[in-house]
Amino acid sequence: MTFTCTCDEDGRKLGDVLRAHGFSRKLVTRLKRTENGILRGGLPIRTVDTVFCGDVITITESDTGGAEPNPALDVHILYEDEHLAVFDKPPMMPCHESIKHRGDTLANYFAAHCPGTVFRCVNRLDRDTSGCVVVAKSRFCANALQKSCDKVYIGICKDLSLGGGRICAPVAREKESIIKRCVRTDGQYAATNFFVMQRHGSYCLCRFVLETGRTHQIRCHMAHIGHALVGDDMYGEKSELIQRQALHCAQVTFTHPVTHEKLTISAPLPDDMKRIMDT
Repeated sequence: MTFTCTCDEDGRKLGDVLRAHGFSRKLVTRLKRTENGILRGGLPIRTVDTVFCGDVITITESDTGGAEPNPALDVHILYEDEHLAVFDKPPMMPCHESIKHRGDTLANYFAAHCPGTVFRCVNRLDRDTSGCVVVAKSRFCANALQKSCDKVYIGICKDLSLGGGRICAPVAREKESIIKRCVRTDGQYAATNFFVMQRHGSYCLCRFVLETGRTHQIRCHMAHIGHALVGDDMYGEKSELIQRQALHCAQVTFTHPVTHEKLTISAPLPDDMKRIMDT
């Protein structure tokens, strides 16, 4: 990335300017050890050197490793620039590779789409959950976006008489499982707001806004009030209408770490969830 020093930064040490631009001390140290990691006007500059108004500073990160590219995967791109991308992750596609999933993940698609760029997933979704996934193309952007993405989820529940509400219940790991969560007094504070958007028979299309970001928070909280997401066999039961839990990350809002523009990106409701509300 490249930025131009302002007149307010004239006479300051480069290290102080970098930290003011959001570069962590750890990242600055890494850049100092990278050949041509920090340049001024195309020439190397030290972090202790003074910068002046109009100086053009170029940052180049050095990364290795990553997933194998798979250009055959089909993923819709909702937004992209040189610094980050937002993908509409299909249901049943993991974000990262694992022992059981090699070559079929969002990381594999990204490796084909952006060769040589490390996959830095800012908001990871469960394999079954579809929707917006923000991927940073640099360590700087990944650090800047951590815990700063506001997300809106859409889910489908059954027999929900309430028009909306707030669930405030601590979430903890189920003792018998490394994956499943439960509501327990010794868990971490968690709060979920939900609003019914549409009703179709006994099914309700709900909008979820999270105050906290605990693992499986929406799934756990809706099961806690007796209305597990349709198709969620971990917290409720399977459904003939959908082969996964009916949950979709419909929107992300964040401030762009480089342009500082506030962006709101939306992903349309997937077909399998549409069918439930149309059947």
